[in-house]
Amino acid sequence: MSYNVVYHTQVKNDVLRAKGWYKTKQSGLEKHFSAAVTDTIKALISNPFLFEVKYKTVRTAYTAVFPYAVHYHVNEETKTITVLGVFHTALSPENWLKRQ
Repeated sequence: MSYNVVYHTQVKNDVLRAKGWYKTKQSGLEKHFSAAVTDTIKALISNPFLFEVKYKTVRTAYTAVFPYAVHYHVNEETKTITVLGVFHTALSPENWLKRQ
């Protein structure tokens, strides 16, 4: 069964901020980061329950290669996946728990 996907308003900023940082480290690295995030989101869309619940009802899907995770919530009743953010794994959960 397919799910609708909605994004928290700050998700785009999360990705742009990280891409900006990676661009300063190596030319083109930001494109690899963006592709890794896209692949991770595609994986969670195709199987929303593939990744485990880490905090209450929030699941985390880790990107390949980069130390980032996509944090999301699945609402089975409305068949909706809400992407809460894309955060560096070293950040405290307090940074994204506010977005629930």
